[in-house]
Amino acid sequence: MQPFHIIVCGSIVPDPLQTLEPVTGPSGPALKNEMMLPAVLDPWAAHALFEAANLAKKVPGSKVWLVSLGPKAKLQQVMMTIAQKVPFEFVGLDAPAGGFTEAYDVAASLAEAIRTIPGLDRSRLLVFGGWESASRGACVTMQMVGERLGITDQFHGVDELSVAADGSLQVLERIEGGRHQVSVCDGPPALLGWATGSLPEPPNNPQIGMANMRAIMPALQRAKPVKLAGEGLNFSAVSLPSQRRETKIVKDLPAGEIAREIVEWIRS
Repeated sequence: MQPFHIIVCGSIVPDPLQTLEPVTGPSGPALKNEMMLPAVLDPWAAHALFEAANLAKKVPGSKVWLVSLGPKAKLQQVMMTIAQKVPFEFVGLDAPAGGFTEAYDVAASLAEAIRTIPGLDRSRLLVFGGWESASRGACVTMQMVGERLGITDQFHGVDELSVAADGSLQVLERIEGGRHQVSVCDGPPALLGWATGSLPEPPNNPQIGMANMRAIMPALQRAKPVKLAGEGLNFSAVSLPSQRRETKIVKDLPAGEIAREIVEWIRS
């Protein structure tokens, strides 16, 4: 079986355990004290990275790249942790990575970075990424990356990937109605937007971390500054969702009556 070249696109997001407060800054919407918030690799992208490493381990000779866009200081902070999970080669882009960036500009930057990776064989190319994102659930960034790279075989909401002896790909993909669809692709190039997958988070491995960081630190120094134009993008306001709580305590009320009252409350 021919080895794969697997590109994983993954951004960084504020730690979901933090309280996020939107504010309007001089350049538009932002998060309060954003640069002070601890960051993590986007959870959907992390699933994609772990699946990529698992596939590369099963198919000898395969190689994994992680292409990540974000502020250089935050990228370094996150890579110190994620580098201990699985082996990969890092490609960084120094740019804003908040929830107020335009997916079109992000996709264009990621696609250009992928094109410039030395030695990349498009006939063996698999592009992985998150189906959604913890910063903004646009669900279009990976699709536009694939379009810019000329990849028409795309699968989104992927939970499982298996490779047959002839190199064909069998993809378990989420569809409407809580069901799955099984698709077969002849082989690369292909793009997969991962949902949750089925793999646990790999344990930390200091040896993998040290090997990765020897290449990640120089890659961070070479991270290309990217200006995300966001032309035509405008936010009229940003705010936290309003909270509403109305409590009613009753006894011995039938389930149907409870459901009726809940529906009436939502409608009101």
